[in-house]
Amino acid sequence: MNTKKPVVDIKIGGAMTVNDLISQMSNCGGFTAKKLSDAVDITERMLKKKDCTVFLSFPACIMATGTRGVIIELVKRGLVDVIITTCGTLDHDLARTWKKYYHGEFIMDDAKLYDEGINRLGNVLVPNSSYGLILEKKMQPMLKKILKDRDSISTRELIDQVGAMVNDESSLLYWCHKNNVPIFVPGITDGSFGSQVWMYWQEHRNLHMDLFQDEQDLMDMVFDAKESGAIMIGGGISKHHTIWWNQFRGGLDHAVYLTTAEEYDGSLSGARVREAVSWGKVKAAADYMTVEGDATITLPIIVSAVLERMDSE
Repeated sequence: MNTKKPVVDIKIGGAMTVNDLISQMSNCGGFTAKKLSDAVDITERMLKKKDCTVFLSFPACIMATGTRGVIIELVKRGLVDVIITTCGTLDHDLARTWKKYYHGEFIMDDAKLYDEGINRLGNVLVPNSSYGLILEKKMQPMLKKILKDRDSISTRELIDQVGAMVNDESSLLYWCHKNNVPIFVPGITDGSFGSQVWMYWQEHRNLHMDLFQDEQDLMDMVFDAKESGAIMIGGGISKHHTIWWNQFRGGLDHAVYLTTAEEYDGSLSGARVREAVSWGKVKAAADYMTVEGDATITLPIIVSAVLERMDSE
């Protein structure tokens, strides 16, 4: 308990930057505000360390929002080394590269939306023409070119090859290919991208997805890392794959969790970093922080503050 550091009020006004606000949050003693400030400091440290391999994990839903641009900026600037995510990330990135998603509301007539061929993702509207239809139209020709005369490919390589064919700077896959940032999707069939590969397989039964090569590539990066850090948004397979494999090098050295889930039900999404310490997935001596809150709010704030600091140096 620190009774020597007093709570200091935040002062708003003038040409305040995001980092100015975050800096004041470090002294405000204000619940999640202090956690957000600590998360910025940890993120800054891991991104600045040249020998730290930085993992970024997140679920697909965030790619349907404008926060996709924040993730792309991290890759574009070369601040992320590895992405571990879900199949829907590929779906939404490609779909939004070719078509548009639209504003909606959390409370709408979902039966009416279905009749109109519109899917609702929270308060984002995804027309069928902007999702499944465009993905099938665009992906099948891609798959024929990429997989011609091949009977085996890892998901990492397949995703990279698709990224090489996407000539659009608004795409995450484009930037990951350009900057050699591997994308690992352990649940590759759980989405439209995987379904398109399955459809291709109907007429090319010799094709096999080499999941073990994915794990070998990931392991090579984990074991070669002098230090490892991770920014983990949400939970599920992407978060678990990140912490699971890092335990084999003794755990993460730096970790930031962004979550809206509670821990009382034992879910991975709600588990705080301290639980991962008990498994050896995060080192006991690591610097880490769990920030409760919607990542479409917390991630842009964290990244904006860190980039302001880095750009000012």
